[in-house]
Amino acid sequence: MDSGALIAQLRAGNTGALGRFQTLYTPLIRYVISPILEQESDREECLSDVFLLVWRHIGQFDPARGSLTGWLTALARNAALNRRRDSQRHTAAQALSDRLPDSRAGPEEEALRRERTEAVRRAVARLSPRDRELIYRKYYYYQSTAQMAAELGLSLRAVEGRLYRLRARLKQELGGEWDG
Repeated sequence: MDSGALIAQLRAGNTGALGRFQTLYTPLIRYVISPILEQESDREECLSDVFLLVWRHIGQFDPARGSLTGWLTALARNAALNRRRDSQRHTAAQALSDRLPDSRAGPEEEALRRERTEAVRRAVARLSPRDRELIYRKYYYYQSTAQMAAELGLSLRAVEGRLYRLRARLKQELGGEWDG
C-alpha cells in the first residue's frame, strides 16, 4: 500500500491503518529518537507518543509542504526533545530550592534568542550540502560521531576534523555566537 492510501485511511479513522503505519515507520522513528533519549523506557514511551500524535494530527500533514517521512521525522525529533527536557526539568526541580528566582527568559532575552537562531540558520544554509548534512546530523538529530562516520563511509577522525572546522567557520562567521 502506498503512503497516500495509508494517509487517507488514517484520516478516515481506520485503526488497522495505524497498525500498518506503525509497522512501516517504527524503524525510522527509533532511528531518530535513539540518539536523543538514553533510557530504553523513555524511547518506548516516546515511540507511543509519536504514534498517538500521528493518529491525532494526521489531518495537519500537507504533502504539498513536504514528505511524510520529513513530517514524521520532525514529529519524532520534537517529541523526543520534549521528553528529554521534561525529564531534565523533573530532575532539576527536585534539586532546586523554592526560593530561587524565576529563570524563564524575559521578552528581550527571547527576542535575542530568536535573532541568534535565525543568524545560525542562515549561516548553516550557506554551507555546502555535505557540510550542512554533518551539522544537521550532529546538532539537530544528535547523532554520535561514530554513527555519522559509519553511515557516511568516513573515518571517525575525518568526521571529527570536519565538524571542528565547521564549528570554527560558523563561530567566525557568527562572531563567536556559535556554541554548537
